[in-house]
Amino acid sequence: MFRSLHMKLTLILLLLIASLMAVVGTFLTTRVSSFYINSFYEQMNDSFGSGSTSASGGSSGADFVNSLRRGAAQPDAPSRLQDMLEANAGMLGIDYRTRNYYILDGDGNYLLGSDSDGGKSLQTTPNLLTACGGKVGDESDITADYMDVAIPISGGKNSYIIYILDDKSTVSSLNSALFTIIMQALAVGLMISVLLSLLLSKTMVGPIEKLTAGARKVAAGEFDSKLPVESTDEIGVLTGTFNEMAGVLQRTLAAVENERNKLDTLFLHMSDGVVAFDQEQKLIHSNPAATRMLQRKLDESCSYDELFGAVSPFEQTLSLQRPNYTQGQLVVGGRTLELYLAPFSSGQESGGVLIVLHDITEQHRNEERRKEFVANVSHELRTPLTNVRSYAETLRDSGGDIPQDTENSFLDIIINETDRMTRIVQDLLTLSRLDAGSDELNLTRFDFGEAIESVCRANALQARRRGQELKWELGALPLVSGDRPRLEQVMTNVIGNSIKYTPEGGHIQVSAGSDADSVWMEVSDDGIGIPEKDRSRIFDRFYRVDKARSRESGGTGLGLSIAREIVERHHGAIGLAPHEGAGTTVRITLPIHFTA
Repeated sequence: MFRSLHMKLTLILLLLIASLMAVVGTFLTTRVSSFYINSFYEQMNDSFGSGSTSASGGSSGADFVNSLRRGAAQPDAPSRLQDMLEANAGMLGIDYRTRNYYILDGDGNYLLGSDSDGGKSLQTTPNLLTACGGKVGDESDITADYMDVAIPISGGKNSYIIYILDDKSTVSSLNSALFTIIMQALAVGLMISVLLSLLLSKTMVGPIEKLTAGARKVAAGEFDSKLPVESTDEIGVLTGTFNEMAGVLQRTLAAVENERNKLDTLFLHMSDGVVAFDQEQKLIHSNPAATRMLQRKLDESCSYDELFGAVSPFEQTLSLQRPNYTQGQLVVGGRTLELYLAPFSSGQESGGVLIVLHDITEQHRNEERRKEFVANVSHELRTPLTNVRSYAETLRDSGGDIPQDTENSFLDIIINETDRMTRIVQDLLTLSRLDAGSDELNLTRFDFGEAIESVCRANALQARRRGQELKWELGALPLVSGDRPRLEQVMTNVIGNSIKYTPEGGHIQVSAGSDADSVWMEVSDDGIGIPEKDRSRIFDRFYRVDKARSRESGGTGLGLSIAREIVERHHGAIGLAPHEGAGTTVRITLPIHFTA
């Protein structure tokens, strides 16, 4: 409200008038009070004359005091003193309302007086205490709400105190009247000052307001309107200069806005993170990708040393000459970030450092996976190939000297190893098609419980051969949508693994159930189990808990990987379930209604 020049000028004049009237009012009020108090004590001094120790009065005052002393010596002294005071009430200014007299004994006790309440409201004052001590009490106190004088009167053996008390009602009434007059004058002065300030400020502030309105339009992006130049004085020159500045600013802002829009769009949608710091190492820019990669909120409280100081010191990066840059890596939350750091300006005041962050975690993982995959495939194929080559060379070099049954045994081994390589290649082709999404699912509606029972019956013979007990308990299960052969392949892989890794005499239990939206199947065994350190990797390709035993049983290490791919293609889940005691429990969950 008081930020406008109109209000400031008006307020100044109002404060000036108010301050002047306050000073005048205070001066008048104080002077009136002082005048009335001085008049009271001068009147008392003139009346009592030499009876007051603070001043010497005329003969009339001395005569009046002497007559009071003579009256005090009489037996009926209080009455005589009252008659004398009544006779001289005009000289003393006694009006029986605001000013009264009191006749007190030497100890200050009330005897007679002119007030209507019989001295009940009489209080002990400093002047009255002085009079009790035998001295005249005529000290004035401008802050008190009364004026008084106490005169000790002695006659013969009698001692009395003549006490005159004024309650200042007259002063208060006069001050109230003065205050009313001053307030009226103040109101008139304020109205006059408001009118004068409005007229004065209108003349001075009008051109400035037009410039302010023009500046607001420019700040809001309205550059087309020009301010009229109405004078040739300083404000007119300022208006013309403002119009020229607005034109230049319009062209500059248009170019800057165009470049900023391009950069903002680039930074907002680019997959790489971008972070910029000024000369003071304070963050001045970051995009959403940088926040996501650094896994923290980026604001002004973040400094360069806190985020990237370990990669490259700020001063060293800032001292690089363009287009040179420095490169490093940073690991955040298990992800590997490749950083490119370079100065973005050569100025001493406007320069800073720009950092581009590139997430290379997946590249590293893919590279590691590729290396591991190639090594696993090479190892898996090398073993059967070595066996095939060894037995084939033996047959070739024997020259027919090997017995027929031995030769047939060698040929069986070659055929088994060839079958093993064929299974590996087929599993690899299956995974390749699943990865590429080219292996289409043949969706049908089938009985989930019937499919489980079919797989269990197919594996029952193998379990009996190994001396194991395979049981299945299936309740009422609904029809499900899916590729039945693929899902039966998953069930076969899981049950087959339990048979492979359960020793002779072991037990394998297959159970299944359903809820509102899904069906599940669990395969539990009391076999060798899976160590805790290997549980998170059993679905990785070529991963085996016991590699030697797996190869003896003819496993490729791809069965569970293929099972997981098939289940996930059906929007289901496969994993290890909680299991008590030795062995393992694998749980498969599938949606009842599935559409590819």
